[in-house]
Amino acid sequence: MRLPDLDPADLTDAQRALRARIIGGPRGSGTQHFPLTTPDGALTGPFQVMLHEPALGAPLQELGSAVRYATGLSDRVREIAILAVAAATDSAFEQWAHARIGRAAGLHDTELAALAEGRFTSDDAIEQTAYDFCRRLLQDTSHVDDEVYARLHTAIGTTTITELVVLVGYYRTLAQLLDVFDVGVPDEQH
Repeated sequence: MRLPDLDPADLTDAQRALRARIIGGPRGSGTQHFPLTTPDGALTGPFQVMLHEPALGAPLQELGSAVRYATGLSDRVREIAILAVAAATDSAFEQWAHARIGRAAGLHDTELAALAEGRFTSDDAIEQTAYDFCRRLLQDTSHVDDEVYARLHTAIGTTTITELVVLVGYYRTLAQLLDVFDVGVPDEQH
């Protein structure tokens, strides 16, 4: 890892406030599908990167919280979309973390394997449309013309389109941060 773990006792006020929002917010309440902290109290995954730069990390964390907890996406659709980003960006941490969350949201092992391989299909029209749209957004030539937009609007509506565009952008940003700073799956979790 290119960034050192930050000891909670050594944090600045801004870092301490951000850490409290991450751990004390919706991510830290309820069932934990992956650990937010190491045994020493350092944050894991993208949260540790955010903590190093709290001026950017705080709004990024808030956007992530909104994407995860304040959209109208079903849990399955949200995790399908996140796992599509994880597969397209080859993000080991996001794949590891969200496979666990996806399983809790009702995704089966065969669906999780298909998502990891970039070949997911669903009999549910909304799930399939969301997955296909996310895959399109993740391509280098992701232009959405009027015909494609009209089909999307009919199938999933403006709100879901917006939510998926923001979700893909957010998780692509996390994947890039994780890649640049060489943050993988926590050692004890392999």
